[in-house]
Amino acid sequence: MKPFAYLSARSAAEAVREGSAHPAAAFLGGGTNLVDLMKLGVETPTLLVDISRLPLDRVTDTDDGGLRIGATVRNSDLAAHPAVRTRYPALSQALLSGASGQLRNTATTGGNLLQRTRCPYFQDTAKPCNKREPGSGCPAREGAHRDLAVLGHSEHCVATHPSDMAVALSALDATFQLHGPDGERTVPATEFHRLPGDTPQQDTEIRAGELITEVVLPPRPDGAGSLYRKARDRASFAFALASVAAVLGVRDGRIEHAALAFGGLAHRPWRAHAAEDVLRGAPATDETFARAVDAELAAARPLRDNAFKVGLARNLAVGALAELAADS
Repeated sequence: MKPFAYLSARSAAEAVREGSAHPAAAFLGGGTNLVDLMKLGVETPTLLVDISRLPLDRVTDTDDGGLRIGATVRNSDLAAHPAVRTRYPALSQALLSGASGQLRNTATTGGNLLQRTRCPYFQDTAKPCNKREPGSGCPAREGAHRDLAVLGHSEHCVATHPSDMAVALSALDATFQLHGPDGERTVPATEFHRLPGDTPQQDTEIRAGELITEVVLPPRPDGAGSLYRKARDRASFAFALASVAAVLGVRDGRIEHAALAFGGLAHRPWRAHAAEDVLRGAPATDETFARAVDAELAAARPLRDNAFKVGLARNLAVGALAELAADS
């Protein structure tokens, strides 16, 4: 048993103050990932700052027609929210494809974004892992990597980020509001999660003591639809082998707005900028969709056992774009 202290924060300011004062502190929301990692010995906080009672559990409209989502809104509540279902269906679909109903009833918005990789080497403290112990090595590169990264990985780490919700938020151009010792700041969803590079232990751009307080979605682009599609080994309670969040607006047969993000392929949700460049202004045809997705996935560097993920992601993305175009 590893002892730790516990504090139920009464305000975001108190949570940040106490979290900053303890280098090994962790914020506790639903605990669906953090508590599991504590049981495994992967996470060993000396202080848990419980933020579940803070008034961050609301979903409200912004003045410009967007949406504000508090950090402690439960995944199940967010997926079922009428504004999310009608204006941002990709987000609702992504949430409903993750975990199980029981976990979605507990997991929070902020916690979902901060969950750690499910790489088996990271979760096994008997194995070396650069994310747990920088410099110890990445045995996944030559070991069990079927489920791991094909884009953006480095010699130090081939882990993938497990969140479905984060992929949708990337395609929807969300921003994250952070409250820290130095005040408040805003980080785009596309820049929040990091690629491993030489520092795979750093999952995100969040700073010590910072707390996610809310997620902000911009207004939906006029006439654009969105969806989320996921391929996995079983129909529920399984992480993505590959997934895609797509936003597409078509006018007079040509693509007016396009946003695409992949999940299950990289250390972070992978925003497909190369594909988007091909799509914008092009005719909304299957040939265009295939050419755009191929332009993005040309950067893939699969390992020995996961090259199948490239074709899987291609089929998901082309199919998702074609489905949106047909509905436009």
